[in-house]
Amino acid sequence: MLLAIVVATAVILLVLGFEMLLVLGVPALMVKEFFYGTLPDPVAVQKIVGGINHSTLLAIPFFILAAELMGGGQISARLTGMASAFLGHFRGGPGYTTIGGSLAFGSVSGSAPATVAAMGRMVYPDLRAKGFSDKFSLGLIASAAETSLLLPPSITLIIYGWMTGTSVAKLFIAGIVPGLVLALSFAILVAIEARRNGIEGGERTSWRERLRAVSRATWALGMPLIILGGIYTGYFTPTEAAAVSVVYAIFVETVIFRSLNLRKLIDITERAALSTAIIFILLALGGLLSYFVTLAQVPSHILTFIETVNAGPIVFLIIINVVFLVVGMFVDPNSALLILVPPLYPVAMALGIDPVHFGVIVTLNITIGMITPPFGLDLFVAASTLSKPVMVIISGIGPFIVANLATLLVITYVPPVSTFLPNLLVG
Repeated sequence: MLLAIVVATAVILLVLGFEMLLVLGVPALMVKEFFYGTLPDPVAVQKIVGGINHSTLLAIPFFILAAELMGGGQISARLTGMASAFLGHFRGGPGYTTIGGSLAFGSVSGSAPATVAAMGRMVYPDLRAKGFSDKFSLGLIASAAETSLLLPPSITLIIYGWMTGTSVAKLFIAGIVPGLVLALSFAILVAIEARRNGIEGGERTSWRERLRAVSRATWALGMPLIILGGIYTGYFTPTEAAAVSVVYAIFVETVIFRSLNLRKLIDITERAALSTAIIFILLALGGLLSYFVTLAQVPSHILTFIETVNAGPIVFLIIINVVFLVVGMFVDPNSALLILVPPLYPVAMALGIDPVHFGVIVTLNITIGMITPPFGLDLFVAASTLSKPVMVIISGIGPFIVANLATLLVITYVPPVSTFLPNLLVG
């Protein structure tokens, strides 16, 4: 009865539109009072503070700030220009440019909302001018940004690695192929849409122009080289690479491109600080929630149930995908991670599922949730960035959700897609 009250309270707070701070925090405190009343209050405080007292999490504010710097400066524009030089002449070229630009920006930002905001204003006018419908253009912009959460330096993979103790370096490299597979599925949709509507490509750029575009983007391309090269040569930890990426972004945008002044830099830092605060408040409360999940032995109960119904890894992964998809419709990505991973990860390990593979499956589910109505975060970011009604964006998102689900099936049931590279390169 008491547990039902806790669950009902969480659902009511969510439906009424309360901040996730309260949706997570109030039920967690109710659990303490109802079931662990003798637990000293300082212990709860220690779990809240201890939930974010981890060096790995320092990478998050640095990567958020780096993403804001690149989006507010010239790095994102030059990466998109390079993608356009190589892809713009194909039938439906602006669509491929959107995907390629999102891949490039995602590989240096790790944030899907930042990618939507940075790419949206640049590519939307060209998509519409070349004949793509409003719905398809908006759906593509919101969806292509999802690749940011699979490619390094994905903030979602950092959080998963912190929660489970999985190597962030392995997770980073494991997300590369799934990210490219997802991008390919979107490219197929672009090809179909372009052929259906007779959308032609632009003029083919000469190799001299392409080399010029690459030259203009050279400083921008230095960012992923520093992040990935530093991590996989052992010169940087992911956290150190994040800090270096901020210094590099500030240097390039202020000294080389001269696109940022002190006023813009202060505004960008304020936005990054706000985003960081929101994430860390949720992580802190998630630490308390995870503690109660462990005390209640929820993973053991789930594993016992699965053994009772003779559900093996295949059925378990189906359940995982369904649960994450449903939760993703209503809960923001970080909250979904904090709520679902603590009870489900130990069960996955008990069933022999590779922790890196499981992390990629979870992350892809999170990316789908970011574009799934009614509360997909990227839907609202796209609406705000492009001043469009959310319902218009939702009306164009359907084909991309189908492409996501097809990719999810491949990633879920063909583990080497996720595990081959990390096993080969990291060992």
